[in-house]
Amino acid sequence: MKKILLLSDTHSYMDDRILFYAEQADEVWHGGDFGNVEVAKELQALKPLRGVYGNIDGTELRKEFPETLRFHCEDVEVLMMHIGGYPGRYSALAKSEINKKKPTIFISGHSHILKVMMDKEKNILHLNPGACGKIGWHKVRTLLRFTIDKNEIKNLEVIELGIK
Repeated sequence: MKKILLLSDTHSYMDDRILFYAEQADEVWHGGDFGNVEVAKELQALKPLRGVYGNIDGTELRKEFPETLRFHCEDVEVLMMHIGGYPGRYSALAKSEINKKKPTIFISGHSHILKVMMDKEKNILHLNPGACGKIGWHKVRTLLRFTIDKNEIKNLEVIELGIK
């Protein structure tokens, strides 16, 4: 069983509350727009970090993190990209990747809109943790946490970090 903390769109912002939740996780997943390398380093110092680069991320982050990441956690296949859209409105890259091999979980960031929804047509759980940084049009900073136990996704929680 793995405890996962999912965040996105830090935009160079890190605070003690994000780090507090990261310490409780087994792995931290970042859906892009780190903003700077220091954000990634702070998270990597605490827990294993998986992530993708976002549209604001520079060369150094793009060298360390891919545009698209596909991996297994326990018995669950995960597909992650920053600009991926959501069920019914996937980006061209997301459609292509999903059609190559259907994941169990599809993660995207970018919109700063917290979304947890099933793609009923494809039977994929879509997760967008919203944004936990202070830049962007979102009003409340959010994260997601959940556990993966073999092939089950359990205990999904939205964490509100407060007004940005």
